[in-house]
Amino acid sequence: MNLNYFELFELKPAFDIDLAALENNYRKIQSESHPDRFVTATSAEKLASMQTATLANEAYQTLKKPTNRAKYLLELQGINALVDNNTNMPADFLMQQMEWREAVEGNATNLSGMHRLLRDIKHEAATLQETLADELDTKKAWQAAAETLRKLQFMDKLREEIARKLAILED
Repeated sequence: MNLNYFELFELKPAFDIDLAALENNYRKIQSESHPDRFVTATSAEKLASMQTATLANEAYQTLKKPTNRAKYLLELQGINALVDNNTNMPADFLMQQMEWREAVEGNATNLSGMHRLLRDIKHEAATLQETLADELDTKKAWQAAAETLRKLQFMDKLREEIARKLAILED
């Protein structure tokens, strides 16, 4: 099966996708490839069904999360945006990162401060996702999208860190 993830789910390759269609097509594939349907099948058919289900799981996990979807779209263009040695960031974003890190440390025991910080970062991430949609879907500005993706990946990690700290604070 040589389909890319978008083709697998009958979606146009784009950052801005119909998440409901993704979910529906995923469920359809999972239902069609469920092992219970292949109890009396040949070994080759069972293997093919398992491979389809595995591919569908991997594709779904990739396309449902904006950061992973953008990374995959760039990979389809031959661009590996998240290589470890590609950490170039604009100076203003580096300064913003430092401010957010300081805010996380400064609010380490302040529940409302952490919630406010998380809300602000989610808002910034949503703005970056809009930028990615424009860069990937409209402008086809792959290198700009790669830079935006690196920013979004940083923000995802920061949101996860804040969520972990909030979970501890709320216990």
